[in-house]
Amino acid sequence: MADSTNFPSIAKCGSRGREAHTLVADMDGTLLIGRSSFPYFALMAFELGGLFRLLALLLASPLVGLLYYFVSESAGIQIMIFVTFCGAKVSGIHSVARAVLPKFYSTDLHPDTWRVFSACGKRCVLTANPTVMVEPFLKEFLGVDLVLGTEIVATESGRATGLVGRKGVLVGTNKADALNVQFGDVPPEIGLGDRLTDVPFMSLCKEAYMVPPTPAVEPVPSDKLPKPVIFHDGRLVHKPSPFLALLTILWFPIGFLLACLRIAAGSLLPMPLVYYAFLVLGVRVTVKGNPPPSPNSSGRNSGVLFVCSHRTLLDPIFLSTALRRPIAAVTYSVSRLSEFISPIKTVRLTRDRATDAATIKKLLKEGDLAICPEGTTCREAYLLRFSALFAELTDEVVPVAMVNKMSMFHGTTARGWKGMDPFYFFMNPRPAYEVTFLEKLPVELSRSSGKSSHEVANYIQRRIAAALSYECTGFTRKDKYRALAGNDGMVEENKKTSLKANKIMGC
Repeated sequence: MADSTNFPSIAKCGSRGREAHTLVADMDGTLLIGRSSFPYFALMAFELGGLFRLLALLLASPLVGLLYYFVSESAGIQIMIFVTFCGAKVSGIHSVARAVLPKFYSTDLHPDTWRVFSACGKRCVLTANPTVMVEPFLKEFLGVDLVLGTEIVATESGRATGLVGRKGVLVGTNKADALNVQFGDVPPEIGLGDRLTDVPFMSLCKEAYMVPPTPAVEPVPSDKLPKPVIFHDGRLVHKPSPFLALLTILWFPIGFLLACLRIAAGSLLPMPLVYYAFLVLGVRVTVKGNPPPSPNSSGRNSGVLFVCSHRTLLDPIFLSTALRRPIAAVTYSVSRLSEFISPIKTVRLTRDRATDAATIKKLLKEGDLAICPEGTTCREAYLLRFSALFAELTDEVVPVAMVNKMSMFHGTTARGWKGMDPFYFFMNPRPAYEVTFLEKLPVELSRSSGKSSHEVANYIQRRIAAALSYECTGFTRKDKYRALAGNDGMVEENKKTSLKANKIMGC
């Protein structure tokens, strides 16, 4: 057993020849760089109960800190668990844990711990955090074999009570007891912790190492992880510390009024003036490349098809803003509210290939048209598979690379109501869009020159990806929505989408 009086630093732990070894590690401050779990509870609180639950957690944080540092670590964590989860649907907790948290956890992995953690054949995480909150990320993205965490109590109707199970919060001797129950007389080879309350379980391991508090350390790069987080959900852009949580709460009503003003300007003003109105209202629109002239000025018989990468449902609107003229757009599914406030014509596609082809042909005869062949948005530096339908209908194709910047709120959602998407985007203090017009599809690479529609679609995808320094993938709309929301992504106005936690996979 390890000598509990003087644990060496994790830097002294060798990682070679560990394939047959079992490692047990704490989470906050050990596997993760951050020593506080407040930001992750804040994310859960906001996604489960909105601004008011986040406010309740923030108001409780002084009491949590007082109990945690001066009375009982367990008592402080119990308060956070109660405020965050009391009354929340268990299915909703599963949904947030699988769709929202992995992105934030994956950007906070401690490099020294990961060096040893990834080298071991069997991995166990022993944490005071609720199991339901951390298990999806640990098992699906890090390949953890066993997660021992705090259990929360739920009612028969499927709602969390906010109370913890009979074993209590897994801190101190409770961690050692859980380790003994799981491993019995065969102690793990390595134990990793970062604080005094980790000593009881670390003393049961053959080797034990402390992870010193080094907040300036750089997290593990995403390309070093076993599985990248391509799809993720949630409205908050940054991990909310208590200070950022307070700023979010204070900004929310101001941001909503500002969003209404920006949306009104975009909807009511003539399109040639929208660019300048956005500029005055703090929305930056950067235009690069050479956009084609309008059909009337160029004498074209049919419109140009603008094939855009898809970042938010506002892509066609910012395309129109960049061109200073309204461009019609085809969409798979948007909310009625989004259609109502849209300053451009939007036409829904039916998912029937023949019907959609006829619709697009008709719209192209009327003028220019915008389409996002990915069929859904992706927040990371990836492009989803392009539908080849557009390539069958015209050779007048202009690829458009879209990039946006948001500092507080994401303007997309897979789990929530899409009607709020434009509001959340415009609630950012200084939202920005960059619209880059690429060279028109060359004749020799078009369908009329013998190329297949799939070859054309793949070429356009690669062109846009190269312009953005993104990676092409074969993922589809269905892959994303099945991963994040357990459905195929269709918007239903009169029926709430039921979340099935067992079908949400995070990536």
